[in-house]
Amino acid sequence: MTPFDGPRMRRPRAKTRGRRLAVVIVSLAVIVVAATVSLAFRRDMAEARAHTMGRSQVVDSPWGPIEYADVGAGPPVLMIHGSGGGFDQGLDFSAPLAGEGVRIIAPSRFGYLRSAMPEGATVEMQADALDWLMRRLGIEQAVIIGGSAGALSATQLALRHPQRCRGLVLVVPALHAPDRLPGANAAPDPGTQRMINAVLGSDLLFWAGVRAAPDFMTRMVLATDPATVKAAADSERQRARAVMFHILPVTARREGLLMDSATAGAPPAWPVERIACPSLIVGARGDLYETDKAAVDVAARIPDARLVMYPDGGHLWIGHDAELWRTVGAFVMGL
Repeated sequence: MTPFDGPRMRRPRAKTRGRRLAVVIVSLAVIVVAATVSLAFRRDMAEARAHTMGRSQVVDSPWGPIEYADVGAGPPVLMIHGSGGGFDQGLDFSAPLAGEGVRIIAPSRFGYLRSAMPEGATVEMQADALDWLMRRLGIEQAVIIGGSAGALSATQLALRHPQRCRGLVLVVPALHAPDRLPGANAAPDPGTQRMINAVLGSDLLFWAGVRAAPDFMTRMVLATDPATVKAAADSERQRARAVMFHILPVTARREGLLMDSATAGAPPAWPVERIACPSLIVGARGDLYETDKAAVDVAARIPDARLVMYPDGGHLWIGHDAELWRTVGAFVMGL
């Protein structure tokens, strides 16, 4: 045996111990990271669920349960939320009107939160259900506000039940326009769109997207250029984050999101020229859903409609929220 035989025989054991130690350290790190992520996910989900708790009521209807919030006193306003929303989004968006002395009725549309998704649901059925809800609440007339995909239900309510509409407000309306591309969205290819659809079907995936890739989610889900949000005032950046965060729990809104995807991307041309009530149409340039094109078209076809078009801001009208709700408030109180 040479003087080096012993050390050469012991080296493999040292390497094995080193590898085992590395595996233990990596495993512990993975456990710590997983526990941290799990804790953050549970905390955020609890906060998101709390946002909807104790703020709404449910009433049975011919279309199944309908959830709604009813707050304030004064002239009634029916606030119809957009895609990814629910009654909570309706309340959040219309909060600036609360100080104007109005009554806000904010329903959850079909398939959102505690509202049922009836078999064979259509936008026309949704409008009929909203008419039913108004009658159930003893409301003869209201100003109808519809945002984004909610503008479809608002428009059909004005067409099918004109006696209910004291006035109509359509904000970034996801309606038909001759030059609005069918299925307009921010996804560059079908594969990205399939990924977005998968994210919208999982609370964990959606949450991970919001936390890990906020710019991607802002563009793909909120249809707004992330640079526009970053350049805005802090209050507007916080509003954009809140809109995104409060899509959670996305699984409680999934059926409604799927219906919106099937209807708001390529809606048919409706005879909006038949709408007779005072109407205010609001759009914003830079909207990746191209609702600015729909706003221009609809405002031109509804008799005496007023069009307000912001030069930028995207689908969330970033930088114009305060001005928008001052305009809407003046319209509501002027009727």
